[in-house]
Amino acid sequence: MREPLVEYRLTLGDVETRALELEGDGPPLVLLHGFADSADTWRFALDLLARHGRRALAVDLPGYGEADRLAADVPVLEQYRTFARAVVEHASVEAGGAGVILCGNSLGGAIALRAGEEEDLPLTAIVPVAPAGLDMPRWFRIIERDPFVRALLATPVPLPQVVVRGVVGQAYRALAFAAPRGAAAEVVGSFTAQLRTRDAVSDVLANGRRLLPELHDCFALEAVRVPVLLVWGDHDRMVTHEGARHILDALPDTTYALLDGVGHCPQVEAPERFVAALEDFTATLTADAAR
Repeated sequence: MREPLVEYRLTLGDVETRALELEGDGPPLVLLHGFADSADTWRFALDLLARHGRRALAVDLPGYGEADRLAADVPVLEQYRTFARAVVEHASVEAGGAGVILCGNSLGGAIALRAGEEEDLPLTAIVPVAPAGLDMPRWFRIIERDPFVRALLATPVPLPQVVVRGVVGQAYRALAFAAPRGAAAEVVGSFTAQLRTRDAVSDVLANGRRLLPELHDCFALEAVRVPVLLVWGDHDRMVTHEGARHILDALPDTTYALLDGVGHCPQVEAPERFVAALEDFTATLTADAAR
């Protein structure tokens, strides 16, 4: 039976956010999006997971989508650590105390890796997808230097929302996809929906400037205590897959899926292959637990 996708408001700790949830079977899967994105990035993957009857929860991170803004007086990664703890604990409780698989793309991947270092979280595994921060995080510099974004910010007059969204969409296609022209219109539309004005774009970039120095040397990978599935696209322009060596050196038992012809967001560019890797990994975890 295919599970329906439910969208609702949810408070996690002190943060009110938006959730997309599947009520299915298996270990609960929590999905965290990347910088400037939202829970909508997981809709293709959630549709496939629904066909498998899988339980899953995707949420907007603080500062993005329909979640509360980031606090000005607390380090960004500390806020995300607290938020990740809240969502993992919530998902575990809702699943009767089951261990959670925490999956994140880009910034969400960095959050998942850091969560994997914590001993007291009810985690079964983590799935970082093109995680930011392993090498010097080039992704933000690439965004700021993108000619479309620079032109948008430099324009001295107010611009209609349709123009702003068009510029943001063009940059998103160029940076996040191996095949920019093949990016689905609904994916680009959901990404640009939260970036309708120049002020909104400026606010998101300000979040990135705060985050950038915190991502430098932010991991203690040897402390990760749970199985890891690392997913990357071999055509990632934002965060090169060469960064995988840090995880593979520190955690040699990591399962590594390098997807051919895929960019920075495998969950939207190759959702079938992404979900297949996730399902294979989950099946292995289940079999190992049974033994």
